[in-house]
Amino acid sequence: MRTHVNPLAVVRNLGILAHVDAGKTTVTERILFATGTTHKRGEVHDGTTVTDFDPQERDRGITIFAAAVSCAWDGHRINLIDTPGHVDFADEVERALRVLDGAVAVFDAVAGVEPQSESVWRQADRHGVPRIAFVNKMDRAGADLDAAVASIRRRLHPAPLVVQVPIGTEDTFTGVVDLVRMRALRWADGGDPEDTAVPDGLRDEAVARRRVLEEAVAELHPGALEEFCDTGTLSEGTLSSALRDLTRDGDGVVVLCGSAYRNRGVEPLLDAVVAYLPSPLDVPPVRGTHEGEEQERPADPDAPACALAFKVQATPTGRLTYLRIYSGTVEKGDTLWDASARRAERVGRILRVQADRHAPLDRAVAGDIVAVVGLKSARAGSTLCAPGAPLALEPPGVPEPVVSVAVESRRAGDTDRLASGLARLTEEDPSLVVRTDPETGQTVLSGMGELHLEVAVEKLRRELGLEVNVGRPRVSYRETVGRGVSGLVFRHVKQDGGAGQFAHVVLDVEPYEEGGFEFRSVVVGGRVPQEYVRAVESGCRDALTEGPLGGHPVTGLRVTLTDGATHVKDSSDTAFRTAGRLGLREALRACAMVLLEPVVEVTVTVPEDAVGGVLGDLAARRGRVTGSVTRAGAAVVTATVPLAELFGYATRLRSRTQGRGTFTARPTGYAPAPVAAPTR
Repeated sequence: MRTHVNPLAVVRNLGILAHVDAGKTTVTERILFATGTTHKRGEVHDGTTVTDFDPQERDRGITIFAAAVSCAWDGHRINLIDTPGHVDFADEVERALRVLDGAVAVFDAVAGVEPQSESVWRQADRHGVPRIAFVNKMDRAGADLDAAVASIRRRLHPAPLVVQVPIGTEDTFTGVVDLVRMRALRWADGGDPEDTAVPDGLRDEAVARRRVLEEAVAELHPGALEEFCDTGTLSEGTLSSALRDLTRDGDGVVVLCGSAYRNRGVEPLLDAVVAYLPSPLDVPPVRGTHEGEEQERPADPDAPACALAFKVQATPTGRLTYLRIYSGTVEKGDTLWDASARRAERVGRILRVQADRHAPLDRAVAGDIVAVVGLKSARAGSTLCAPGAPLALEPPGVPEPVVSVAVESRRAGDTDRLASGLARLTEEDPSLVVRTDPETGQTVLSGMGELHLEVAVEKLRRELGLEVNVGRPRVSYRETVGRGVSGLVFRHVKQDGGAGQFAHVVLDVEPYEEGGFEFRSVVVGGRVPQEYVRAVESGCRDALTEGPLGGHPVTGLRVTLTDGATHVKDSSDTAFRTAGRLGLREALRACAMVLLEPVVEVTVTVPEDAVGGVLGDLAARRGRVTGSVTRAGAAVVTATVPLAELFGYATRLRSRTQGRGTFTARPTGYAPAPVAAPTR
């Protein structure tokens, strides 16, 4: 009798995550080639890759925009998203992880875990996305699988479960030994893998490493432990099943190795994706809210439709909205309810996405990742659902921008076109923010870093033909309380005919170590009614938008309402909100305030003979060196540097190292600035 297989069981929605230049895009290209989706291997350095199709990506040689592709392997459909590795585009990774069921984390066999590898790993942790690890570039000089695995264990803290042994090292790397099946796979250049017996010279090492793997799995998996105690070993079926359970529960991470550039190790990676990463049926039902009540929607094509928009892209042929369909079925021509905008949307077309190429579909079901044409208001984070069964899903979080530039059109007649172009940019990328400076009247574009803003402005120039002037980048400062005040009395009295306004508050302001803002009331005897206490809190929050040092947002303080008084006729919510706002502003002027500036962790990789100059330059930029190691003939220096001091650093580093130095940076928070407060 034939067993019915649920179609969702053969779907895998996964992302490729890694640090810049670890080989994410090359891994994606080789997956497309191995699955027969493409018939020619694309190369990043040639600008011929499928997923890096944007002209800026090809010019810069990095992934900027998350690109979705779909392929088939061993009877399974794999929907794959190649994500950026640069920290400036972390929001693209965040939105992709929100809709994925699993991920492949790619690591450089020489460098191991790099700063952005750690950042994207933590992002995946927050979303509970199961991962497998692929140690890439095993053919490079200095490649060391054990060292890379040790860095995974030390810096990421999962239990790495190594299921392969490399055959050969560096330029003699030709294949792997599969420790689960105890078989060898070898690749001739450009060919399919040859499945053979384990070479005699590697048999003892393979047996020893298989034993280590079995012991590690038995320690983590109760079912495997039982068999291990009974028989002293684990069968292939038990080991494979336990690895799948540990991966999906997040208790372990399967580690494979290979060289994507040389096309070695890609097929077993695909087998591991199918074997260990979850299908839409293996993840919990999606949860959302409707009228304050939490509901679940199962991954069932017959359930009411529910989808999350995670990316919007403007193309010459129309506006594409990328959807992850969590439940139900969406057909061409359907009407969906946008729970965020609270309006109906009609699905014009449904497309299976192959990066910048698309194949039309008549319908898409639960578990699918597709693009649709025809939605007018849906944005990244919008929930689209059946009109008769509304539900709002939690949208991806949007990071707060840290760098700003002023932008203006060079031609007076292009002002409206610039405004519409900026609106389109923010629609496609929610981590970009556009505002008008109230003091100067300038249009200010804010984003996650210097490169992020460069890319956004270049899009305006290339796609819309706009000539744009850009001001020098400026960072987003914050202000905080260094020493507070107690018992500040503020009376708000206004009498100009008719009902007056009266509010009397007494405030204590003190530093709040946990950051952010905390408000509390210790008023007794009903001297300030509860509804007025809430109004005072709202007024205090209003006052946080501009601090006394330079008009920057205020953070890291606790405000306590200790006393107050009301008037039987003239007190109101408005009066107490005004008193809270003006009272806290007066209190902040009396406090000892501290200016905070954003700081980043910088990792600089340079030739050993250039270390001295780099260290001196970092010191001149107020950098604090936190570590330095030598790896494969290059020095890797880690330092904490104020973000404001990093503008133009890439050019300076290249000139100091004759173009041989590289660096990456990731935000680490805010620190006191030793300089006077810059005005906005």
